[in-house]
Amino acid sequence: MTAMTSHQISTTAVDRALLRTASALDAFVAGRVQRRAAATPVAAIQHDASRTQAQALAAIGIMPR
Repeated sequence: MTAMTSHQISTTAVDRALLRTASALDAFVAGRVQRRAAATPVAAIQHDASRTQAQALAAIGIMPR
């Protein structure tokens, strides 16, 4: 971004609306990225559950299918 040399920058209503819209869009995208990063794929959860069950069966001497 270009540095402004004046001490005061006049903004119009359109400028403020665009800045507000950009800020809202940034917040929306950041929230989506955060939610997607925290989500665990269903296949990974099922894999972990079946592995845990197989280990529990093996611990008592039963061979898992």
